[in-house]
Amino acid sequence: MVAQDDKFEGWLGYDASAAEGKMKWAEFEPKTWEETDVDIKVTHCGICGSDMHTLRSGWGPTNYPVCVGHEIVGTVVRVGSKVDGGLKLGDRVGVGAQNDSCMGRRGDCEACSSGMENYCPVKRVDTYNDTHLNGDKSYGGYALYHRAPSHFVFKIPDAIPSSEAAPMLCGGITTYTPLKFHGAGPGKSVGIIGLGGLGHFGVMWAKALGADKVVVVSRTSAKKDDALKMGATEFIATDEDPKWAQTHEDKLDIIICTVSSTSMPIMKYLALLKLDGTFVQVGAPDDGLPTVFPFPIIMKRLKITGSLIGSPDEIREMMQLAVDKKVKPWVEERPMSDANQALVDMENNKARYRYTLVNEHNKPVRAGL
Repeated sequence: MVAQDDKFEGWLGYDASAAEGKMKWAEFEPKTWEETDVDIKVTHCGICGSDMHTLRSGWGPTNYPVCVGHEIVGTVVRVGSKVDGGLKLGDRVGVGAQNDSCMGRRGDCEACSSGMENYCPVKRVDTYNDTHLNGDKSYGGYALYHRAPSHFVFKIPDAIPSSEAAPMLCGGITTYTPLKFHGAGPGKSVGIIGLGGLGHFGVMWAKALGADKVVVVSRTSAKKDDALKMGATEFIATDEDPKWAQTHEDKLDIIICTVSSTSMPIMKYLALLKLDGTFVQVGAPDDGLPTVFPFPIIMKRLKITGSLIGSPDEIREMMQLAVDKKVKPWVEERPMSDANQALVDMENNKARYRYTLVNEHNKPVRAGL
């Protein structure tokens, strides 16, 4: 169990300025221990765009202080007597963007009973900036320790390094789930809009699932070589070809849009879809999506939809696919003590393509914190 002198400490945001690299290292109170919980000594935590949105209250008022981070990997150091999944001391495990759900404990929940806990309408608990079923506040993984209900804790396959496993737990599953659900496999043409942290996962999952064609859509050709190395078969640079939408019209079955911008040319993106094509929005801009006009949708019977992370079973399935197909995300390790600067660098699009924070001996260097 957590040693008495080892406290739950982490990087806390106290107001919207935290998104400018002004988080502060401090102690926090985890959820009250329950026998279904495990405590995890955090070794790695991915940086996700959701962290920045939350720190700056972009998706609504944040309940400060907040400790972000929902791509958590570490070692189990305490195990409750009623844990799920056979977890034991010393296991290398991960926690994604969801920390709990009603699990049928508060009435009949069709989503949870169907293995879709990520869509629980009764009480879906986010890993940070949320409230657990017992009323306690949830805190994330930019920290030394994390406490989580065991149903949402996953053993990490030996073949996946911790720094690569961490970003799979949100960035990876956010793109894997809609690709799998909408049939991105042999005979299908898939478009990935935006080659950032989410988009680079989308390219690799589409390839791993066997899609015939994987087309990356980006503003410039600066990332074209990277996209081709990841498995893309084509690349569209929209700022460099005024007729890109006409040239590539009616070519794609599925589009995963990772762009988080109110001004994106969504109608031109929709033009790329075939009859009965599907457009899946996973990027979530603070100010909402641009206006969509109906006739192109009507004329081609298009579907516009979204997707929310994945269920526990889908996360395990995704990690097994990563093992089987040797999917390796492009990850740069950053020290946990450098979390503020790493956040700023990610916001400035310097990541190629994900950052994973690494706890130096599980304790950030204290000087200057």
